[in-house]
Amino acid sequence: MTVKEKASTALLVLEKLYPAAECSLRYEGEPYKLLIMAILSAQCTDARVNEVSVPLFAAYPTAADLAAAPRTDIETIIHPVGLFRSKAKNIKAAAERLCSVYGGVLPSDMKELLSLAGVGRKVANLLRGDLFNLGGIVADTHCIRISGRLGLVKSNTPVGVERELDKLIPKDKQSDFCHRLVLFGREYCSAKKPNCQICPFKALDIHCKI
Repeated sequence: MTVKEKASTALLVLEKLYPAAECSLRYEGEPYKLLIMAILSAQCTDARVNEVSVPLFAAYPTAADLAAAPRTDIETIIHPVGLFRSKAKNIKAAAERLCSVYGGVLPSDMKELLSLAGVGRKVANLLRGDLFNLGGIVADTHCIRISGRLGLVKSNTPVGVERELDKLIPKDKQSDFCHRLVLFGREYCSAKKPNCQICPFKALDIHCKI
């Protein structure tokens, strides 16, 4: 089985397992909220980010509100997410630039997204895919681990995995593919204790690299 065939098989298996692929961050369809929540999600679970975001957005419902907020007040609210000081600095700076440069409207261009504090390629691809339907490989730990184990990629770096998968996964399927990898990683293919005995890929001609 070629790498391209493996990728096509993986797409079909994951689509069958998780037909309703969705972002785990509950941003209620609001671009500003997804931006902030994605920045907060670094080295933190989505569940914790969802929890902390409730009081955060209750206090600062718009980017302008957040931009004007005292950083210490933001730190107090987001303290449970970890790295709260640097994250508070980044989300405030991102909100300020979003308002001053883009009029509060999140841009879709990769270079412009990367100009926002706290936004790297992973976050930018999440935003471009979920908000603008532009595709984008979100090379998080689940994506890197599982695509490597399935033999879809040779690289183990975020940029390397992004570039390799971008050639294998159609643009219009990339966002859902990455969301499904997160769900698959949680249910079957964890980092330390993968449940290989009941893995849906076990009966297929895909030899996992563990």
